[in-house]
Amino acid sequence: MRILLIASAFNSLTQRVFAELRDRGHHPAVHLVTGDQALREAVRRHAPELIVAPMLKAAVPEDVWSAHTTLIVHPGPLGDRGPSSLDRAIQEGAECWGVTVLQANEVMDGGDVWAHAECPVPPVGKSDLYRNEVSDAASRAVLLAVERFAAGNSSAGPSPSPSPGPGPSDSPSPSDSHTPRPQHGPGWDVPVRTRPYLRQSERRIDWSADPTATVLRKLRAADSQPGVSDELLGERWYLHGGHPEDELCGTPGELLATRAGAVCRATVDGAVWLPELRAGRVPAGVAGVKLPATLALGERLPALPEVPAPLQLPEGRRTWADLDYRELGPVGLLRFSFPGGAMSTMHCRRLLDAYRFACSRPTSVLVLGGGRDFFSNGIHLNVIEAAADPALESWANINAMDDLVAEILTSTDRLVVAALGGNAAAGGAMLALAADEVWCREGVLLNPHYRLMGLYGSEYWTYTLPRRVGRAAAERLTGQALPVTAQSAQRLGLVDRTVAAAPQEFGAEVARLAGLLADRPALAERIAAKKAARERDEAVKPLAAYRTEELAVMHRTFLDPGAPYHALRAAFVRKEPVRGTPEHLEGTR
Repeated sequence: MRILLIASAFNSLTQRVFAELRDRGHHPAVHLVTGDQALREAVRRHAPELIVAPMLKAAVPEDVWSAHTTLIVHPGPLGDRGPSSLDRAIQEGAECWGVTVLQANEVMDGGDVWAHAECPVPPVGKSDLYRNEVSDAASRAVLLAVERFAAGNSSAGPSPSPSPGPGPSDSPSPSDSHTPRPQHGPGWDVPVRTRPYLRQSERRIDWSADPTATVLRKLRAADSQPGVSDELLGERWYLHGGHPEDELCGTPGELLATRAGAVCRATVDGAVWLPELRAGRVPAGVAGVKLPATLALGERLPALPEVPAPLQLPEGRRTWADLDYRELGPVGLLRFSFPGGAMSTMHCRRLLDAYRFACSRPTSVLVLGGGRDFFSNGIHLNVIEAAADPALESWANINAMDDLVAEILTSTDRLVVAALGGNAAAGGAMLALAADEVWCREGVLLNPHYRLMGLYGSEYWTYTLPRRVGRAAAERLTGQALPVTAQSAQRLGLVDRTVAAAPQEFGAEVARLAGLLADRPALAERIAAKKAARERDEAVKPLAAYRTEELAVMHRTFLDPGAPYHALRAAFVRKEPVRGTPEHLEGTR
């Protein structure tokens, strides 16, 4: 079918729906909504058989939904209505939530139900939940709704059944399965719960009274937007992220320590780690830049002890660490988790040190990643934007990324597995390709390209990407700049294994599979073959040559103040509203 996706942004869920529909033979196009008239023109231009709104902050005009079946994806269970669905679910401590696909009508979130799916609510931040459990549920529900619509529309032809994916699902069963079901009717009356926008007054943390569990719920419900507005060191800040601390304590509200860019703040019964802050008072019309907490505070930060997290945390500790290493027999597991998947110069250097430590251990298989959210999105654009010299920081950051990738590419004494429990993009996707095998959770999206940020790219991609998929496919992936599902990536050769696991179960399943890999009798032969292949490739063209060529282009871009990269970076970091739909999303027929 011709399906028009209308959205406020091409965010992770819109990308997933887009890529999943393409995988199933549909012809999706995207329109980023900037106003009613532009939307009407897009509908006339595309003449869609179906409209789907995966993430839309504005109401669809009546003349559009009355003329075209329009499905709204609401991140809440049956009967839930309102703009802060996930925020309230987390802040109120819900253990189970869901996604409902509704037909647009005159009542916001009150239309007929085409499908819905349930999902658990683990103790994670809102953005993590949205990209993982909610995204999985939304994918199941949208694909089921599209299948039902297609089955009832003779001109649309058959639609393949969606993959059920992990987790519970509960879809309404109308007497006619090809039509939606009203929320109120004989034998089925959905209880309606309409809840207003969650304002900062309800998010406010009372450091003198709120226990750690309450503080964490409030922080997680506001991650990554809008953050929790708070007073800190005499100024207004938005707090982003929140992790418990079980050893440090002090006067409620005071800062206790720093660790890897985060600050630790005391609660009435413990403390929490705050990885990122955003300035609360900025010039009118300018969005504050979310930064590592210590960088954001700068000279305002009092002298505090730096409490490094041990790379190997003792069993049972509740604290925050963005790096963690452990061993299970012959398998080393090096987990890293950086906010938003962004890797600053500091992040890259710390991960490189941890990787070198992991390689000093007597293991035969080393797993890199394995966490439940973003694997990596490459260089840290926010830190670069906030730097005194963004060009210089861009250069330092990309070289630090290249140093890390080079270390992985030249590790010839063991097998390295990149385990992607969450999405990866740009240099982060290329970081994964440096490993010998790439394993992805089934719900993962890859964006193996750079051009939408105005960059040529580095991370040795001109070596690793064609090596995996061939030169023609490499040019297509980087040129089209479209998201790719894990399943499509496996068919292309970009990914070696897809793992059917819920987000919370991915790490354990990867560890189990890595153990099986380490036990294979032929592993030593494979490691020897890997080493020989690396030597042959080096003789044909040294890795240093790829790096030099890539960085030459990047250096010119960084130093050119008129290069699109600088304006694109600023727009991305400062969350500037979309001004229109990029041409590459207009249609894929």
